[in-house]
Amino acid sequence: MTERSATARREGVTAVHSLDHFVFSVPDLDEAARFYDDFGLDVRRRDDRLHLHTAGHPHRWGAVLRAAGDKRLQYIAFGAFAEDFDALKDRLARLGIKPADPHPQAETSGVWFRDPEGVLVHVLAAQKVSPATKSVAATASVVPRGAGAAPARSKAPKVRPRRLSHVLLFTSDVGRSRKFYGDALGLRLSDHSGEGIAFLHGAHASDHHMLAFAKSDGPGLHHSSWDVASIDEVGLGMEQMTSKGHTYGWGVGRHVVGSNYFYYARDPWGSFAEYSHDIDFIPADVDWPAKDHPPEDAFYVWGPPPPDYFVQNHETAARRAA
Repeated sequence: MTERSATARREGVTAVHSLDHFVFSVPDLDEAARFYDDFGLDVRRRDDRLHLHTAGHPHRWGAVLRAAGDKRLQYIAFGAFAEDFDALKDRLARLGIKPADPHPQAETSGVWFRDPEGVLVHVLAAQKVSPATKSVAATASVVPRGAGAAPARSKAPKVRPRRLSHVLLFTSDVGRSRKFYGDALGLRLSDHSGEGIAFLHGAHASDHHMLAFAKSDGPGLHHSSWDVASIDEVGLGMEQMTSKGHTYGWGVGRHVVGSNYFYYARDPWGSFAEYSHDIDFIPADVDWPAKDHPPEDAFYVWGPPPPDYFVQNHETAARRAA
């Protein structure tokens, strides 16, 4: 649910407008299906893959492929306005970014290339699915005078995220990655903390970040983030996951950068799915003043300390072991 907005396009700017979807592979689709169904997504099986939807929304936000070995980020895809597509292709050519072969399990339309870390990127002409306005919280139910507001534990509803908000990727060079995606796709720096982490938003209105990068020894998927309707749903989501046996995670807490309330549930392969509520929003006609936040004051306002495993890049660890 969103409020009305005067515009979701920044005039005179050629840039992608949405994080359209992300794709990664795991060795066990049954295990992945259980995790994301427990998380509250609409998981649709298509032969050798899972399609990740949210309840009541037609868009496919992600896909999980079956592949032997360890979890691996396969590619990320961005949507652009059809009238901007040729200009974006020309920009890539001017920057000397060479076309790449499409992923063998993806549609071939659009343009494909690799970023400096070797991550495959797909840009396609598509409808805008990043928000045009700030998502609004669910309206609190009216409680009769003299009655309790909380539901019985056994009657608490299942949390079902409303949409994909962003993904955070590992990279060996945060500055290089943020510059590449800015130059190539027109993403804009929202905030960063030195060369440790950076957050990028879309010029045509988006959440505080649709893409983020964290320092590591190579590429990988750290987490996908999913918008929910209230802070209560963040807490209910934590309970939902732990009660299903997904006991590793971080939260509930509130971030400084982006301001959202969070809970991260760790999947069976070491990456995370985040319940996120009330993230900052950057309209198309606003120039966000990007700040360099000191590390000690950039991560979270309140919440439990993050566990040691929160910053592990299991994809590079698996490659080293191989």
